Amino acid sequence: MAVEANLDAFLDKEWENKSLAEVLKAPVSALQGVSEGDADLLKKAFNVKTVADLGKNKFFRAAQLLAQLDEAGAK
Repeated sequence: MAVEANLDAFLDKEWENKSLAEVLKAPVSALQGVSEGDADLLKKAFNVKTVADLGKNKFFRAAQLLAQLDEAGAK
């Protein structure tokens, strides 16, 4: 079963028509709103080089989970 998603709202223009596999291998700066400087800081602080690295980073995943628990009303 193929799943399709429109990722354009999350990506810089040059990455909008790329496949998911290409986007995951892309530098973090491919994400809309993430500058080259931001990407460099993420690399220095967390060794995050690609979009996939960012999505798999344990610190970002933990923060996202905590925020979702808060939104759901967890205490």
